[in-house]
Amino acid sequence: MKVKCLTVGVIASNCYLVWCEETKEAMVIDRGGEGKRILNEVAKEGLLVKYIVNTHGHMDHIAANAVVKEGTDAKLVIHVEDEPLLSDPEKNLSLYMGRKYCSPPADLIIREGDELTVGKQVFSVLHTPGHTKGSISLKGGGVIFSGDTLFADSVGRTDFPGGSYQELVDSIKNKILPCGDDVIVYPGHGPATNVGHERVHNPFF
Repeated sequence: MKVKCLTVGVIASNCYLVWCEETKEAMVIDRGGEGKRILNEVAKEGLLVKYIVNTHGHMDHIAANAVVKEGTDAKLVIHVEDEPLLSDPEKNLSLYMGRKYCSPPADLIIREGDELTVGKQVFSVLHTPGHTKGSISLKGGGVIFSGDTLFADSVGRTDFPGGSYQELVDSIKNKILPCGDDVIVYPGHGPATNVGHERVHNPFF
């Protein structure tokens, strides 16, 4: 499995290209902007994009959904509780960022315990609410994509609609920390970290 991080958009969100080296089948996680740049990287690596995954429904993670979907014809994926954010500029916060953005509708609605297969790699869906009601993390291949739930030495904001600090902390303690100290964490913003470091050094839980 290979992972390439692209920092995109006005809020410097992390977009991840994740693929099976043997089959070149891939998924794109969180597209906060710069859709053409993302597609150029997909073409450069010769990837066959199967899924476009939203870890949650905020503007800075969905803004390039339409461009990437049009360029790949991949399935757009989001948790059932964040699906309404795709078509609601107020709920996805784009209204407060100077534009009204509506994403294409989801092709695949996911829930806790579902799995996404990319080539020969299987990723488990962890429902990790707190930043939003439908925030997810994806675990597989010794890594976890945590969206805006867990950052390096920090955590996601909980002051937006649907946010809950207690739910966020519970998600981290009950879903992410049990994954194992050596598991690499790829967050929605900022540098990668690992579970062991966050268990010891993160001051928020």
